[in-house]
Amino acid sequence: MKKNKINIGINHQPFIIAEMSANHGNSLKNALKLIDKAADSGASAVKIQTFTADEMTINSSKKSFYIDDKKNLWKGQKLYKLYEKASTPRSWHKALFERAKKKNIILFSTPFSENAVDFLENFNPPLYKIASFENNDLKLIEKVAKTKKPIIISTGMASISQIKLIIKTIRKFSNNIIVLLKCTSSYPAPFQDLNLKTIEQMRKIFKCEVGLSDHSIGITAPILSIAYGATVIEKHFKIDEEGLDAKFSLNPNEFKKCVVECTNAKKAIGKNYLGVVNSEKNNLKYRRSLFLIKDLKKGKKFTKENISSIRGGKGLDPKFLSNFIGKISLKNLKGPRPLSFKMIKK
Repeated sequence: MKKNKINIGINHQPFIIAEMSANHGNSLKNALKLIDKAADSGASAVKIQTFTADEMTINSSKKSFYIDDKKNLWKGQKLYKLYEKASTPRSWHKALFERAKKKNIILFSTPFSENAVDFLENFNPPLYKIASFENNDLKLIEKVAKTKKPIIISTGMASISQIKLIIKTIRKFSNNIIVLLKCTSSYPAPFQDLNLKTIEQMRKIFKCEVGLSDHSIGITAPILSIAYGATVIEKHFKIDEEGLDAKFSLNPNEFKKCVVECTNAKKAIGKNYLGVVNSEKNNLKYRRSLFLIKDLKKGKKFTKENISSIRGGKGLDPKFLSNFIGKISLKNLKGPRPLSFKMIKK
């Protein structure tokens, strides 16, 4: 995928997104600092979220609108109040896009309503993201698809048939620039539920770029996902421990390490090849080879006592040892010296 100077694909370095999410802590100063730190950490892009609490849910005290899962990071919280704390105010967006431009880093957003898409278009973001919890909202997906911009979609909780419907919906508007992110929508996500092998299968089934939106602890999953063909990595980013998503987010030093290790993982995968590589060429001369290790007079035999396979790769390959044992030397030879077929009678 290549559009608006965004290079995503198997032949490019991993596109690594720093997800700001709710880690700004309701502070524009923190949000700007997060962009600065993400750029300094080597992120390819920063992602924000564009919504209001009213666009996410309703302000109701009924049980359905509270988080009642005892294992949930935000257990007991009212959804409306949680989204109020988590939202990135629309009034900040201009400053955030300007800061990203100044830091020469891509900034884009996840819109959570059609209205949010219209608002974001004022800033001409180069791409959009659809969140896992909204990947069944086809009207929102249609709205984003109509912008003709690349779309990254988290596939958490979606089945194969649902993902096919998402792709069909997007392509209906002649928008074919799609990246699917393998995603486990639990916070933090346990390693046993990540199923990173699915990334390979997703690429085969859906014929598009595939990456990882990771909510697990640490950087193990992002690095491993590269080996399964992930071309995009999204990881939550923090500058302190106060953010709502801090538990499963990376600080600047951790994020920088993630970028470095994912890039190294991509390099290490390389291609299907057996043989000498560039960095080995100078070491060929230190491989084992056949040497005469003692002086040998003309007419005398080569034996296991006067020839040996030793390191110092200027002689013949050790596989030719049997060609010399018992053979007669054609001339006086002084050891040590690499063996040559010119030394023996045929």
